[in-house]
Amino acid sequence: MLEILSVYISKEINENEFSVLKDWINESPENKKAFSDYILFYKKTKQILFAGNIDKDKAWQKVVSQLDTPLKVQEDVLALNETKIRFLKIGSVFLKYAAVILILVSVGYFYFDKEAISLKPVLENPISQEGITLQLANGDIQVIKEDGSTQVLDANGTVVGTQKGNQLVYSNAAAKDTLVYNTIKIPYGKRFELQLSDGTNVHLNAGTSLKYPVRFIKGLNRQVFLNGEAYFDVTKDPKHPFIVGSNDMNVKVLGTKFNMTSYQEDAKTYTVLVEGSVAASSKVVANEEVLLKPGNRAFFENKHLKTEAVDVRKYIAWVSGELMFIDDSFGVITNKLERKYNVDIVNNYEELNDIMITATFKEENIDQVLKTFQTYKAFNYTINNRVVTINRPQKMK
Repeated sequence: MLEILSVYISKEINENEFSVLKDWINESPENKKAFSDYILFYKKTKQILFAGNIDKDKAWQKVVSQLDTPLKVQEDVLALNETKIRFLKIGSVFLKYAAVILILVSVGYFYFDKEAISLKPVLENPISQEGITLQLANGDIQVIKEDGSTQVLDANGTVVGTQKGNQLVYSNAAAKDTLVYNTIKIPYGKRFELQLSDGTNVHLNAGTSLKYPVRFIKGLNRQVFLNGEAYFDVTKDPKHPFIVGSNDMNVKVLGTKFNMTSYQEDAKTYTVLVEGSVAASSKVVANEEVLLKPGNRAFFENKHLKTEAVDVRKYIAWVSGELMFIDDSFGVITNKLERKYNVDIVNNYEELNDIMITATFKEENIDQVLKTFQTYKAFNYTINNRVVTINRPQKMK
């Protein structure tokens, strides 16, 4: 798996290796987290190396100090393609050796000859090159067609979902006795919409996956599972509460409009209520719950749920294709830029992370956005093969 992860990062992965990687990621939540941690580690390592630090020991110490979560070492035995393999998960020992692997393999010749080759971008979403995809109940992967003609079939060959432009609409036919799930995945640079079987509309932002029942079952809660960002317009049904589950927060509603953000790579989750009422409960601290009013945001602070009043426009502008920043730091903004424009940003000018930006963008491309940011604080940048490299202005070096 280490070899496959390495060729994936270098974008030299072949079709068979890519299939093995996807199967392994989908095997368990632990594998998904390990993959996310590996990518996070790669990005932080890459930022340090691009800054010109070639002392491996010092580089390693800097990586460790910047990682957001404690490093743990554990060893599992996984069954993969009918072969038993041992995989040392993300941990201090693994990362120590991975640092050398990434320096020699992922950065490669760039380390020795900076003029010879430029680093290719990391694809944060493992299926980003294949467009929007749908994982069916039997594990098959179906690509959402660009021409809007996608149909989703159940195990009996019955059409349960039909694409209408940029929206996939599921049938409200009578529910089955058992829950059958589909999972939709939106790559960087794209957005999409879903209409669930109960009529609930869901807008899905770039880099998002949502697991949901093909049909909801009478007598059971309507529950979906989110990794990423989505705007929900929930159909009212007092007998069947609607629950959105994420890694560390559940949001329970009867019928309302709200935005939920839960990107695992960002390591933070929050919910902004637009209309109606919701209850946000923690999966980190037992029996901790907050009730939201319209215009409020629920978020984590020191592992506890808090609420605050916010400008809702900032959090839902993406639904109409806008980027709206209101007193946001450049460090936070870069993640959003990567997802919207499907780029990889390497910031070698750390002082930029602290500047606060207020701006709105609609039709602008990444080059135009960066030029706007230069009016806040001068910096140099290059764009090469979807990699945006930001450096300190030449005169300040």
